[in-house]
Amino acid sequence: MSFRDRLVLLSATAVAVAVIVASGVVYVVVRHELRAQVDDQLRNLVSDVRPPHEISNPLTGQSFLILPPTPLGGAEGYAQIVRLDGTVVKPSGTKVDLPVDQHTFQVASGDKKSFFRDTEIGGEHARMYTRRLIDSDGTEMAVQGITTLAHVDNTLGRLAVALLLVSLGGIAIAVWLGWLVARAALRPVRTLTSAAEHVARTRDLSRRIETEGTDELSRLGASFNTMLEALDDSLRAQRQLVADASHELRTPLTSLRTNMEVLTELDALAPQDREKLLRDVVAQLDELTVLVTDLVDLARGDEPVEITQDVRLDLLVAEAVERAQRHAGDKRFTADLQPCLVLGVPGRLTRAVANLLDNAAKWSPPGGEIEVTVRDGEVSVRDHGPGIDEADLPFVFDRFYRASTARGLPGSGLGLAIVRQVAASHGGEVIAERAEPGGARMRLRIPSVPLGAEQAEDAGGVERTRQPV
Repeated sequence: MSFRDRLVLLSATAVAVAVIVASGVVYVVVRHELRAQVDDQLRNLVSDVRPPHEISNPLTGQSFLILPPTPLGGAEGYAQIVRLDGTVVKPSGTKVDLPVDQHTFQVASGDKKSFFRDTEIGGEHARMYTRRLIDSDGTEMAVQGITTLAHVDNTLGRLAVALLLVSLGGIAIAVWLGWLVARAALRPVRTLTSAAEHVARTRDLSRRIETEGTDELSRLGASFNTMLEALDDSLRAQRQLVADASHELRTPLTSLRTNMEVLTELDALAPQDREKLLRDVVAQLDELTVLVTDLVDLARGDEPVEITQDVRLDLLVAEAVERAQRHAGDKRFTADLQPCLVLGVPGRLTRAVANLLDNAAKWSPPGGEIEVTVRDGEVSVRDHGPGIDEADLPFVFDRFYRASTARGLPGSGLGLAIVRQVAASHGGEVIAERAEPGGARMRLRIPSVPLGAEQAEDAGGVERTRQPV
């Protein structure tokens, strides 16, 4: 069963239940009101019955009540008196026998309260009321009043038929209206389903859904469009990464293969050529290892494989600067590190800072100074090299992008791309800018969190101000 059919069925069922309950309530209320009128009529009839209303036949000596002579008293009802000795006084000329049992005598004697009950007299449904009556001389008796329920039963029968027809008509209209409403309401869902099936069938992520309004279905369509855009961007980025990686890997692999083929002819090589070639092979393997490592980091950088924690950014940068200084040769790092706490993944933040420091060391001239600053969640790395051309500034963080002046320098062109990826995954950003009078400045910004009491106390002994490392 389709969702539309289920929706129509559920709405029709809900309406059917509501109509049936409402019809049942109407029937019960009307029945109660009609029977209440009958009960009031019987009370009035019985209350008018008094012993003086009876007469005696002078020939037979038999007593009679003065009531309408029609069976069951017609619309007004019929009554009789029952004495404790079993004598029954009826209206003159009637042959109707009302049921007299032990309960009747208990009412006459005062042992039981007045009561109503339904009975059948001569095949006719009737309502009977029995109450106690005391004569002026103290004689205890019971008076029974009865009236037909035929008019009530007929009215209720016609009402039941009318309510049944109304219920069936209401359910049919509910089904029809439910089908119309479901068809109109689910039109965006059908469009969404069609788009999803098209994407699943053709792998075409360019399909979009036209959305209007701000209701739930419109928001669902907009979310679906956003998801398709994200998938399309991810797929393009994946294809671009594969294409760029293939291009970058082709050169070192070709060079490495050539050198390995030359090494197979060891006997034909001079010792110094053999040693130089081996060094080249080792260097190429190192470059290839770095390239593959960077590619892996980029490929899995968006995966939440590690749990974030509080990180003292100033301490993390201090350790990264010390490591970078050991490999920087004659280049000198100076650090101005103020206590700073961020929420992040220590390993990834360390990799991003290390890439910034390596990039600055690569561009710094011999004996140059590299200034590192940490303040309010920002890591600033400034070198005194040639700087970045204005034309290259928008692309320095793109994967595999290398400025024309960087063609002869070592590196894969992925270091700064990893920095941008780490910044984005931590809710921050990285900015490249020209520094005056010369050089470049990289700013890595990560949202900071307030230092705790213990962390603020520990920070007093580790703050550094323009100290050479």
